[in-house]
Amino acid sequence: MKKKQSKKKTQFKKKNNYSEKTAFASLEKASTTATTPKRSPTGIPKYVADRMARRIFFTAGIPTILGMSVFVVSYIIVTRNIAEIPPSSTIAISALFFLLGLAGLSFGILSASWDKEPGSFFGIENIPMNIQRAKAAFKPATQNFEDKS
Repeated sequence: MKKKQSKKKTQFKKKNNYSEKTAFASLEKASTTATTPKRSPTGIPKYVADRMARRIFFTAGIPTILGMSVFVVSYIIVTRNIAEIPPSSTIAISALFFLLGLAGLSFGILSASWDKEPGSFFGIENIPMNIQRAKAAFKPATQNFEDKS
């Protein structure tokens, strides 16, 4: 048996040789006319996100760095025979700093003011309002859920 051979249609098309200038002209026109889509008003405004980042850096970043440096400092103290530090205390102190960093992360997020003005230094007065906003953000997801028991 013979295999069927596919028929190749050869079309002789004239290749267009475009210069570099004309080849990218239509591309440049399309890129200048493209508009950026408008952002919806939902989400965190940039000035609020900047405040959150600043507070998170100080309240979570510094304790986290201290939590990592506990290992280095205890290593230096033990290797130079300055003092005997049990490994459990090194881990406990480091864990304490990491937990403090975790609490600082939550504080940094919840204490940021959503107003244009920055608010107070610590922002403690904004925490209850931001907790209500967080609860309201999850409300649509749980609104239609009914417990069938």
